[in-house]
Amino acid sequence: MLKVDDLRVALDADAGIVRAIDGIALAIERGETFALVGESGCGKSMTALALLRLLPDNGRVVGGNVTVGAGRDAVDVLGLPEAAMRRVRGGRVGMIFQEPATSLNPVMRVGDQIVEAIEAHTPLRGAAARAKALEWLRRVGIPEPERRIDDYPFRMSGGQKQRVMIAIALAAEPDFLVADEPTTALDVTIQAQILELLKDLQRERRMGLLLITHDLAVVAGMAHRVALMYAGQIVEVAAADAFFASPRHPYAQALLRALPGAARRGQPLEAIAGTVPPLHETFVGCRFAPRCDRALPQQCAATSPALTEVAARHEVRCLLYSPAPAGRPADPLSVVRASKGGIAEATPAGSITPAGAPTLLDVQDLSVRFETRRGLFRRGAGGFDAVRGVSFAVGRGETLALVGESGCGKTTTGKAIVQLLRGVARVEGRALLDGRNLFELQGRDLLDARRSVQIVFQDPFASLNPRMRVAELLEEGLVALRPELDAAARRVRIEELAERVGLRREALARYPHEFSGGQRQRVAIARALAVQPRLVVCDEPTSALDVSVQAQILNLLRELQC
Repeated sequence: MLKVDDLRVALDADAGIVRAIDGIALAIERGETFALVGESGCGKSMTALALLRLLPDNGRVVGGNVTVGAGRDAVDVLGLPEAAMRRVRGGRVGMIFQEPATSLNPVMRVGDQIVEAIEAHTPLRGAAARAKALEWLRRVGIPEPERRIDDYPFRMSGGQKQRVMIAIALAAEPDFLVADEPTTALDVTIQAQILELLKDLQRERRMGLLLITHDLAVVAGMAHRVALMYAGQIVEVAAADAFFASPRHPYAQALLRALPGAARRGQPLEAIAGTVPPLHETFVGCRFAPRCDRALPQQCAATSPALTEVAARHEVRCLLYSPAPAGRPADPLSVVRASKGGIAEATPAGSITPAGAPTLLDVQDLSVRFETRRGLFRRGAGGFDAVRGVSFAVGRGETLALVGESGCGKTTTGKAIVQLLRGVARVEGRALLDGRNLFELQGRDLLDARRSVQIVFQDPFASLNPRMRVAELLEEGLVALRPELDAAARRVRIEELAERVGLRREALARYPHEFSGGQRQRVAIARALAVQPRLVVCDEPTSALDVSVQAQILNLLRELQC
């Protein structure tokens, strides 16, 4: 098994010591899928990095044990020298990182990166290792693997880079796999393919899987057991069936109520008020109490609850389940039953767009062609059409969904509309914004159009300047596109935006690398909304967000439409 006992991780930050992981314990057996879920910033990814000793320079393990294997095969991960740890990392325990665009080496072909992992942890070398890499590209669903094996990461879509990352992690066929949001950037067909592949490997090799994800649908279909994290602690552990049938912790109940569904179309989603508390604080009582609608005013603020067994292999960290707490409701599950009944009985509200809304954007026969160049003099060697003959219209206040498999041209269409492919590709057709063709605008007219059309990029980390603080990132667009606002007005606007997308005010002074993936996505969304555009192109805007923040963001976007 992979066993963690009382793991504690601290990070040195300007605000003080951040206790990213505060005494978690879990055990994963061979062949088992153990899901770790919770809001962005709760410590899920930091747990994964700690298991493989990949913490950032300012992070350190301050307590606990991590053991791989049992009996004679047991290895104390935290006590190994780095040379021995390299054999464990990737060999016995593989990892799929959350952001493939920043995890893949941009100057190495993807095939070479897979071969590197194979040669480091298996006896295969040379042509045999390359053949194995090709097989893995095929197994994870990369189209034309014989050609794509020699591509660089930048030539692949976000979903394709994610598949390459998965192939690297699985190529050495490890005993345990730590998968940090492994299907976030994948479309549903490839997601199903990857999940089925993981299930097959578990059956063949009895591979243990630590699945870190905010996608509760994936958890329901994959996991044997579920642990829910909040503010560096595990607050509920249960078998997957029990967790979804009868969640006990108020936080778990709130997360399930925030799930979107067809029955709630046209209605605001039930988001959880507030945000995860900063982990440099000294906690006295329950960490979820300030956001809990069932908190006991005096007890929850003064007493830190311990994990309490409420059923067989079902533990909850909540005073509602401690022995006879004052004010305990007669039936702790009554809130869940009521919420489930309310959702089930909801009536579809139909379209949220007024009939006959005037057209804001009219795209006519859009085509995008990329030319390929090779050799010393970069001569033309052909090309390919990423988008061919696409037409659609978006009305004022309307949401148009552009869906399809990874690599089919969705992102390219969005970038073409917001004029990010000028000089990069040949763009033909028309994109009329209030009757003006965006493809023909220059100078001041183009600047005015950029004020009206903004984009939320698919990969937030790659799209945020790592040398700028969040406040500077949000203010940059206001300075360029809203010159009528003075410094004081810009500051007020930035603070309002941070609050609306679920970021604390102190986050404005931090750099992008100090945030989790979901928190960086919120920064990217706030930046796009800062200049109050009339059209927002959202490229996977909520793919990296947990369900509670997803509900918050979708409610915000819907409010802005009204």
